[in-house]
Amino acid sequence: MKITPTIGMEIHVQLATRTKMFCSTPLEFAAEPNSRTCPVCIGMPGVLPVMNRKAYEYAVVVGLALNCKIAEFTKWDRKSYYYPDLPKNYQISQYDQPLSHGGYLDIPVGDGTKRIGITRAHLEEDAGKNVHDQPGYSGIDLNRAGTPLLEIVSEPDINSAEEAGIYGRELQRLVRYLGVSEADMQKGHMRFEPNVSLWVEPEGGEGYFTPIFEVKNLNSFRALERAVAWVIDYHQAELNRHMAEGKPYTLEAVGKQNWGWRDEAGRGEFQRGKEEAHDYRYFPDPDLVPVVMDEDWLSELRARVPELPIQKRARFMEQYAMSLADAEQIIVDRATADLFEAARQAAGEADTLTKQFNSFWSRCANERECTIAQLGVEAERLGELAKMTAKGTINATAAAEIATAMLECEESPAALAEQMGKLQVRDAGQTEQWVEQAMAANEKAVQDALGNPKKRKAAAGFLRGQVMKLSKGQADPKLVGEVIEKRLGELAG
Repeated sequence: MKITPTIGMEIHVQLATRTKMFCSTPLEFAAEPNSRTCPVCIGMPGVLPVMNRKAYEYAVVVGLALNCKIAEFTKWDRKSYYYPDLPKNYQISQYDQPLSHGGYLDIPVGDGTKRIGITRAHLEEDAGKNVHDQPGYSGIDLNRAGTPLLEIVSEPDINSAEEAGIYGRELQRLVRYLGVSEADMQKGHMRFEPNVSLWVEPEGGEGYFTPIFEVKNLNSFRALERAVAWVIDYHQAELNRHMAEGKPYTLEAVGKQNWGWRDEAGRGEFQRGKEEAHDYRYFPDPDLVPVVMDEDWLSELRARVPELPIQKRARFMEQYAMSLADAEQIIVDRATADLFEAARQAAGEADTLTKQFNSFWSRCANERECTIAQLGVEAERLGELAKMTAKGTINATAAAEIATAMLECEESPAALAEQMGKLQVRDAGQTEQWVEQAMAANEKAVQDALGNPKKRKAAAGFLRGQVMKLSKGQADPKLVGEVIEKRLGELAG
């Protein structure tokens, strides 16, 4: 019996507009509860919504980046359901005529890529939030009510928890590259809802799907991957149990279910049977006019789509001879990737610059909890530091120390290297003196290098370290190595 996990994803992305989807109320994270509301977003009688044009354009740009077909005509629908944080008792969404459909996203898997189909991407408004931080009662915060959300629905082309995580990360990177969302999950900008089942192919029998579990409102990649892995294992166990009892464990027999995720317990929790579309009683919203997309408007939006992450990754690997890991680290942020290319012009070569981006510049960014671009070091200075290192004007250790100093001032790397005494001495005579001093002070290392072939490399390396210490890091390591080998050869006769 062959079993294949089959996962489709629904991802909600908050768009980075200044105001809400259908009113002019500003969006602000962590504002005082119910302080960012108006008669429209709290559903007062007699009010009329007006569509946020920027939100619609942002959604179309994402649709284009996902290779979707953009609808020439789309309308708004009311999705009716009751919940305490939904004061109107309906959510404005798009049902049978979404603004985009039929696309795909290529994700990196192993050494290649995998194509994940995109069923649709459509706009809707968010609900408010139930707050359970008071003893004995719950509160309702409607600040989020009316926030513009882009719901991106994939085909069930994902086959593991790892692939689900990769897909989520690629979408986060995509919307950040496009500049349409901060996609900060700690602020609720991005939420995952995987639909997980198993495709079962009995030997000699007809294949079938197990029930579909939709896990609601996951807000981290860790939770997404853990939840998907848990549901896969749960399905497998239930399938085995039902087969042993002679009972069907199929989508037709059990249906679709909504599950929650208890992260602290590391397990899912059944919530309810999943609603079907007819349960929501969709109908066209009578207060909103349809949206007609003409070719001029679409061309304008298409021009806003930049080089996308997976395209940039492939180009960096080819153009700059980067490994997949190096390219992945640099293109993680669009501004950082752009900064690298600008610095490359000043550096004159890419290898040293790549190493510095992915070593001490990355470390500095992590320590400050920001991106390399947000460190505020200009491309010209980044390139100059890499160029000085590649030419041997300074060594790698000195470059890292100079980089730290560059964060605190606007001076050039050359000026800092001189002030800090980090310029490498390439004088052969001076280097020979340092080597003689190191050898005189470390006779055992010299004897090990001369008398024991197995110890020669380690002994020579030790001597090179001693020379660097004597020179306070100013000696050229390459020249030091050459002089040490020359001197050992002379002593060996």
